Amino acid sequence: MSGYRALDHRALVRALAHPLRARILSALEQRTASPRELADELEAPLGNVSYHVRRLLDLELIRLVRETPRRGAIEHHYEATDAIRVTDQVWGGSTGIARRSMAAAAIEEIGQTVTAAAAAAAGGFDDEGARLTRLPLALDRAGWDEVASALAELSERVESIARSAGDRAAGEASEGLREAGVVTMLFESPQQAPTERRGARSKRAAE
Repeated sequence: MSGYRALDHRALVRALAHPLRARILSALEQRTASPRELADELEAPLGNVSYHVRRLLDLELIRLVRETPRRGAIEHHYEATDAIRVTDQVWGGSTGIARRSMAAAAIEEIGQTVTAAAAAAAGGFDDEGARLTRLPLALDRAGWDEVASALAELSERVESIARSAGDRAAGEASEGLREAGVVTMLFESPQQAPTERRGARSKRAAE
């Protein structure tokens, strides 16, 4: 990919509200693929995938990178033009359906990436600096806003560190870069019914 771009146009956000289109873009942010390869991977009809690929191409969110002759036809391979980030303002102004679609596509892609990292022979979590933290919280409105602000600041700091790493990699003393992933999420958890919570406590007490 050529760079990093904030997605701040509401029309583009609405375009990504289609679940399959969002999944296609998520896949093409990670690698180059053809509509046929995407259809096989996503278990979706080739015609549907091809249609959504064309829409993403029209929106300039993906680009054609090569053409491969295959059985008398030409197979087109695409990649995302930029790493996409939806700005807070646009996310806040998007419909619930759009948010759910984009979140579901992102979470699916994250799950696949993390699972592959955990299972990799190289050991994606073997480095002592690797982190996996889950924090169940109970927040009021002010606490929710404070956590959201803290995560936004963390994202900006991580992006700054990555840019510095890229600059160092361009120098003569570079030790090279390794691919890494950082995921932060703040979401409202489904609440258990009071009877379910009481039942869980009773079960633990009995044990």
